[in-house]
Amino acid sequence: MGSETKYAKSKQQIANEYGICTKTLNKWLKEEKIFFKRGLINPKRQEIIYKKLGIPKNSH
Repeated sequence: MGSETKYAKSKQQIANEYGICTKTLNKWLKEEKIFFKRGLINPKRQEIIYKKLGIPKNSH
C-alpha cells in the first residue's frame, strides 16, 4: 500500500482528507466494522482505514 503517513492523525484530520465531517467518517467506519478507542489513530490503523475506504484524494 502506498501509505506514506508516519505520524498519528485525529479522526478530524482523516475526515478532512475525505472531505467529510467526523460524524460521516464515524458512520463509514461503523459500517466497515472498524472501531478505535478515542484519541489519535496511529499509522498502522490508518492503513486499515485506507484499505477499507480507499485512499482519499486529499491525503497528505
